[in-house]
Amino acid sequence: MVNIVIFGATSAIASATAKIFAEKNANILLIARNEDKIGAVLSDLKTRGANSVDSIIFDLSISNEHQNLFNELKQKMPNYDIALIAYGSLGDQKEGEEHFDSFQKEFETNFMSVVSLLTFLANDLSKRKQGTIAVISSVAGDRGRQSNYIYGAAKGALTLVLQGLRNRLFADNVNILTIKPGFVDSPMTANVKKNSLFVQPDVVAKEIYLAIEKKKDVIYVPWFWKYIMMIIKLIPEFIFKRLKL
Repeated sequence: MVNIVIFGATSAIASATAKIFAEKNANILLIARNEDKIGAVLSDLKTRGANSVDSIIFDLSISNEHQNLFNELKQKMPNYDIALIAYGSLGDQKEGEEHFDSFQKEFETNFMSVVSLLTFLANDLSKRKQGTIAVISSVAGDRGRQSNYIYGAAKGALTLVLQGLRNRLFADNVNILTIKPGFVDSPMTANVKKNSLFVQPDVVAKEIYLAIEKKKDVIYVPWFWKYIMMIIKLIPEFIFKRLKL
C-alpha cells in the first residue's frame, strides 16, 4: 500500500495527482493552508477510493515552523513512501524588479521554504534507506528570461539542489524526481494569455504518477518541452540577450 504526503495539496497539479493515487487505493496525507479547499479535496479523494485520507492545515512558506509540521507529519503518517512538493507562487516580475522585498518573498516561497522541507524529508528517508521525493520545478529555471527571471532563478536554484540531493541519496535508495512543467492552465497562470502550448493539470498529473512509478530522475511535461528548452539553451548569449522572451 502506497503512503503519500502531498505538500501544497490544493494546487491544481497536486490535486489532480492525488486523484490518481486515490484511485490506486493509496493512503494520502494532504498539507495546505486553505482549510475549505483542503476539505473539498479530501472529500473527493475518499469518493475516488483512497484507502485513507488525512490533512494538516499549514502555511508552507513559513520555514521556521517546519520542524513542528514535520513532527505532526510523522505522527499522522510515519511510514510515508512518497513526498510530493507541489506548491509555489508566480509573482509579479515588474514588482520584483523594482522592490527587493517582492523579489525576496518569491525566493522564500519558491526556493528557501522548499529547501527547508527537503532537508527534513531527505534526512528522514536517508535513515530509512527508501522512498521518493518528487518536486515541481519549472522549465523557467533552465534559462533566465526578462519576462520571468525572478521565478526562473528560484526554480533554477531548486533544480540544482535536487540534482545534488539525487547524487547524495542514490546510495541510500532514495529517488529524487525533478518535475519541469511548461505552461499549465491553472489558477497560478490565470492572468497569463493562453496559447496552444498550455495543457491541463491532469495531463501533468498523469506524467508525474508514471515518473514516480518508474523512479525517473527528471521529466519535462509535456515531453516536447525538453526539446524546446534544449534549443533555447543552445542560443548564444550575444543573440539571446537581444530577444524579447
